[in-house]
Amino acid sequence: MKDFTEELIQTLDSRQQELADLSREIWEYAELSEEEHRSSRRLAAYLKENGFAVEEGVCGLPTAFCAKWGSGNPVISFLGEYDALPGLSQKALPEQAPVRAGAPGHACGHNLLGSGMAGSAAAVRGLLERYRLPGTVQYFGCPAEEIMLGKIVMAKQGAFDSSDVCLTWHPMASNTVSDYSYSAMTSMKFTFLGKTAHAAAAPEQGRSALDAVELMNVGANYLREHIIPQARVHYVITDGGGKPNVVPGRAQSWYYVRAPYKEQVEEITKRLIDVSNGAALMTGTTVMHEVLSGCSNTILNGPLNRLLYESMTRVPVPDWTQEELEFAKKLQDTFPDQVRRNALLEFSVMELEGQILHSGVTPLKAAPAFLAGSTDVSDVSAAVPTGQVFTCCMPVGTPGHTWQVAACAGMSIGQKGMLYAAKVIADTAMRLFCMPELLAEIKADFKQTGGRNGGSE
Repeated sequence: MKDFTEELIQTLDSRQQELADLSREIWEYAELSEEEHRSSRRLAAYLKENGFAVEEGVCGLPTAFCAKWGSGNPVISFLGEYDALPGLSQKALPEQAPVRAGAPGHACGHNLLGSGMAGSAAAVRGLLERYRLPGTVQYFGCPAEEIMLGKIVMAKQGAFDSSDVCLTWHPMASNTVSDYSYSAMTSMKFTFLGKTAHAAAAPEQGRSALDAVELMNVGANYLREHIIPQARVHYVITDGGGKPNVVPGRAQSWYYVRAPYKEQVEEITKRLIDVSNGAALMTGTTVMHEVLSGCSNTILNGPLNRLLYESMTRVPVPDWTQEELEFAKKLQDTFPDQVRRNALLEFSVMELEGQILHSGVTPLKAAPAFLAGSTDVSDVSAAVPTGQVFTCCMPVGTPGHTWQVAACAGMSIGQKGMLYAAKVIADTAMRLFCMPELLAEIKADFKQTGGRNGGSE
């Protein structure tokens, strides 16, 4: 087959400034999950400008969209995200300085993620058209990843099922194929209903829903000792009542339950529901629970990950300037040594200790690593063969969801990592379009590991 790598690199290098501008624009919007109206419209407009037909509001999600070009098989899909995080507004500076105090910020780098995937899809479309190659390019604008919603809803409604392969990336602190299994997760709210009363004059007449919430939380904390070490149970109280002199008649808590496998999450969730029933019994209240969302654990695809690794080593990694290294070092110094070490341990990349910005590619792992965090990309991986890479967009050892990530996402460090990711994903996609035997191997592996869809035939 023709080697398209150099042509793709040149194409994306020529788009470097427009992609940097696009990512910066979305960084400035910094819209929360389900509120990404300007961000989704801007990305959809960019893809329209590059020849894609766009369907907005897919799967009943106002800020989701699908951009499509071409016809026939194979169908290769690119996944983009663009939601920000609350309270993490940050200027592109190496010291904490919010753009607007308390406002959202792109502390997970999704402004880079969505823009890089749009540039990658556009570059692939251009080559398919130039060389008159068959196939379909799709870009899915996926909202609300931070609240585990977008891709879960889209996967349940079959949005990805026509795809042969889905590809994505994520800003991180290293250049690594995501040979990691993210945890399965369930998000649910528990609402307790009691009876109001004057807290001083007639407390005996009241039945405190807040007491029930607090007792449930105590029970959940005792439950932690008796679940597997890899599991996580965490919560917030979303409604604790109104005034101290009124016995709360309504209170609510919001829980996440995570574990390496979906079956483990289901078992722990049943026990947590028992804890909530016990809290209601102790306080004379009633309880209702509502499952908001839940994601699967990641289903990894060996042949696809090997292909992504080959592309990561074929495409040159970014060169960092002295100014960028100095910027990154200032950010790195804002974290204690142990925090940085923990971030490296989490992703099994201790060999990067002592580096400021990663300038290589970490080898594929002998065995997949399990991560405590979750992503709705996992639900796509349960429907279609799915691959993901991480690229260096922040200093080595930087924890996620921090103002330091938001700072890098708005300047050249993040933008260089984004461009590298766009090239890697585009290179992998072109090889999938041109190598049917490789695509068949990927789909066979998917069926063997329990995927529920084999893509187009």
